[in-house]
Amino acid sequence: MMKKLLALGLVFVVLFSACIGEEREPSPGVTTTTVQTEDPRFIEAREHMVRFDLRRRDITDEKVLGVMARVQRHNFVSKDLQDNAYADHPLPIGYGQTISQPYIVALMTQGLDLREGDRVLEIGTGSGYQAAVLAEIVDEVYTIEIIEELAGRANKTLKDSGYENVEVKAADGYFGWEEHAPFDAIIVTCAANHIPPPLIEQLDDGGRLIIPLGSTKYHQTLTLVEKRNDTLETKYITSVRFVPMTGEALKGG
Repeated sequence: MMKKLLALGLVFVVLFSACIGEEREPSPGVTTTTVQTEDPRFIEAREHMVRFDLRRRDITDEKVLGVMARVQRHNFVSKDLQDNAYADHPLPIGYGQTISQPYIVALMTQGLDLREGDRVLEIGTGSGYQAAVLAEIVDEVYTIEIIEELAGRANKTLKDSGYENVEVKAADGYFGWEEHAPFDAIIVTCAANHIPPPLIEQLDDGGRLIIPLGSTKYHQTLTLVEKRNDTLETKYITSVRFVPMTGEALKGG
């Protein structure tokens, strides 16, 4: 009799464990604590993306690779494009804008060398995907989108996905977000022919800023700058092509 009771107890424990779901390591500001049911084809596509498009190139930061393996990029594109969400190329999101290819998102994130307690400013929210990647790593993300409709859509997608540590504002990103400065890192996801002075001012000493710099009509150079005692140390990473920064940036400078 005792053996039967022990066996029944073991079965109950196994069934109970199967029902409660698998827990994942919590990320800063992400409210979801259990893995939700997800279409297996997206999981497989994301694993393929990380293995072949990121690891086999120069993405070596395990923290960034882990985040890229978690964030559900297909939620940040329209349903008719979801089958291509993890292909390594940009996709249109409307209003002449795109969601950057996963490799570039990973490369820019890796270049910022982010830490959990950092406060990050993003210029060019777009779909919200880059902001989600940042939010998985740092405590605070502030992101600005000049197209009001995209800002609203991205804010909803981010909140629906559980990212409570991201604040979205519809405004001209050229001027930054002074009330939340200084920032440990600034990421600009649109091309400019110069670094907007307000962004340099709002970057904390020791902070890093990454931006596609050069011709806004053709190709740019992905440029990483580090602020040290009010001087900028510059590193050129690779050639890229981004949509241009609009608003004040079009006036030159």
